[in-house]
Parts: sequence; structure tokens; C-alpha cells
Amino acid sequence: MSKLTLISDALNRVIDNKEISKDEAYQIYEESQQNSFELYKISQILRNKYKGTHVTYSRKVFFNLINLCRDTCSYCTYKSEPDQSKISMMSKRDVQNLAKIGKTHKCTEALFVTGERPEQKYQEARTWLKENGFASTVEYLIHASEIALSEGLFPHTNAGNLTKTEMNELRKTNVSLGLMLENSSIRLSQHGMPHEFAPSKYPKARLRVLKDAGELGIPITTGILIGIGETAFEIIDSIYAIKEIHKKYGHIQEIILQNFQPKSDTMMKNVPSPEEKYFKTLVALARVIMPEMNIQVPPNLSPDTYASFLSVGINDWGGISPLTPDYVNPEFSWPAIDTVAKNSLKAGFELKARLPVYPEFFSFVHPDLKDVVLGKTDSEGFVRMEYQK
Repeated sequence: MSKLTLISDALNRVIDNKEISKDEAYQIYEESQQNSFELYKISQILRNKYKGTHVTYSRKVFFNLINLCRDTCSYCTYKSEPDQSKISMMSKRDVQNLAKIGKTHKCTEALFVTGERPEQKYQEARTWLKENGFASTVEYLIHASEIALSEGLFPHTNAGNLTKTEMNELRKTNVSLGLMLENSSIRLSQHGMPHEFAPSKYPKARLRVLKDAGELGIPITTGILIGIGETAFEIIDSIYAIKEIHKKYGHIQEIILQNFQPKSDTMMKNVPSPEEKYFKTLVALARVIMPEMNIQVPPNLSPDTYASFLSVGINDWGGISPLTPDYVNPEFSWPAIDTVAKNSLKAGFELKARLPVYPEFFSFVHPDLKDVVLGKTDSEGFVRMEYQK
């Protein structure tokens, strides 16, 4: 049997609810460099089989709570130093005011993002916390989540490597949590690589958090950052690492595939973003490896071609804000939600608004939050129309 026949057989087995091995995934990737047609076709079939002909998004407010960070990643422009003009240190009143504005814009998600444990490195962070009445960033996150929830928003926190105890406290107010794996390769943490000075990005530490969330039964979003010096095989390894954890706990609600974009004020400013065909191939392969997973590509990072990713198996656009910028990628504005809806429809997909927790993961939500979640969603688990208009 030829190599091409073997790959076709592997792809067809996925349609029959059978898994492919990591070695088969490597082979499919290599073959797709010459001809990606069959991979793309199978990824579409799988997406339609498991996700239908709608594509989802979450209407959000981005709370840039504090962007001081103990880590330094070679590509990051989110992190600020205390003397920089882009520093963000939101007071409780700031959080309250933004939550109120978010509600008037019909947002349902409060995305809380912070740097990695800034109080461990910066006196400014410790002072800010003390002024607001807290000893740690996580304590403040818990309170900020309570504020957002009281204003009718559903918190989703992305604050780096949280402990099991911290996650267990946050789940009382957060319907889901987020932690980007980025990549499972330790090579990216070695000398001269992008995570050399970012110990929180060590793969074992990130994978441990994902496992802890599974043991606690918390819906969590994770993802891969593509184009930071990894190989395609390392991306495949990373998807399989996520898959193994999900097979055990069943709590990973979404995988984000994010294409790296160079920033002018970073060490990796001259590294190009990944070529689009390469990126699309890996997106399609993720669908083949995890057919039932929710797979997202951020639309603002591929502004001219984002709708074309529907042809390689994605089913979600992630959080889109009508109010706040993407503080992680501030040079890339969110597309207007109406524009996303029109472009999705042109590609044959109906845009549906979801909460930061996917409908199929409502059973994981903390008991204290379930009634509120169900009160704002329809029979399919999507946001009711009266909360969108």
C-alpha cells in the first residue's frame, strides 16, 4: 500500500469515529505539503458532523486588570513595566464602571486578564493590591469576578498558572477559565528561545494546571501559539498532549489556534508570522486529531481572510468585543460583529452568540451559577435574543 493510500485510509477512519495515531498525523502533515485538498475536505466533513452549520462567538469586555508580569516572553507586548504609559492597574471602581458599560453594550463575557503573579516581582503591584484591600492578584480576581457577575456579565479568567486551590475559589464566580498551553516542547524554554525567561510557560507547569482543572471539573479553554520557533511536529505533539488530558477528564471546552504576529517593541520583531497555508493545514489537522473539539481562530489576527478558515474546520471566533481592544494584540482591531455575521453567512454559516462556557459544558458549571446561565440561554444553550439586542 502506498504512502498516499495509507494517509487516505487514516483520514477516512476518522470519519468512522476511529482515532489516528501521532505518527499518522505526522504523515498527514507531510503529505499535505504537496496536496492539502483531502485533509481540508475531511476537516470540513468532521466539523459539519459534530458542530453543524453554525459558528459561534462570545460578546465580551476585556478587563486588563494588571499587565505587570513576573515573566518575560520574547514576543509579548502585553507586559508593561511600571514606568511605561501602557501600564494598566484597574481599581475596583474601574472594574465596576467597565462592567456597567459592558452590560449596556449587550456583552455577556467579562474576560479578566493579568500578568503572571506580578506581586512577586513588583512593589508597585503589591502597593496597588494593598490599596484595593487584597494580598494577591488572585484575591482581587475573585472580587472583580463578583463585581462583573453582579452586573450581569459572566467571568472568564486568564491569569496564568493558578494553583488548584485558587481555581477552586474562582470557579464559584467564573463559568470557565483559560490557559494557553502555547506549546508542549521544552525546547522553547531553552537558551535563546522565546520562553527562556518565562518559567510559567514551562510545559510541565502548564500541563499540570490543565490537569488540575480537570480534577476539579472546571471547563477550560486552552490553545497553541503558532509561529514562535516551533516545528510542525511539536505543534502536533502539543495537540496530542491536550487530547490526552481531555480524554481523561473531558473538561477542555475549546482549543484556540493563534497565529503569531510580530510586535515592533519585542525581541522577536523581525520574525515573520506563519504562512497562511501552513497555518490552515495545522488548523485542519487539529480538527482531524480532535474531531469533536471546539476549535477557534481569532478573526482579528487574520483580518483579510478569517472567513476562509471555516473551510478548514473551525467552529468558533472566540471573544469579540464591541467596546474594548485586544490588549494582547492591540494593533489588530476586532472586526465588527455584524461584519463577522455577514462574512460567516456568505461562507454558509450562521453566527450564534454563546456564553464564555459552551452549551455542552453547562453541567460543569458551579451549582451557584447554573440558574443564571440557564436564565440567559435558549434551548440550544446559546444567548437568548433579548440579551443580544
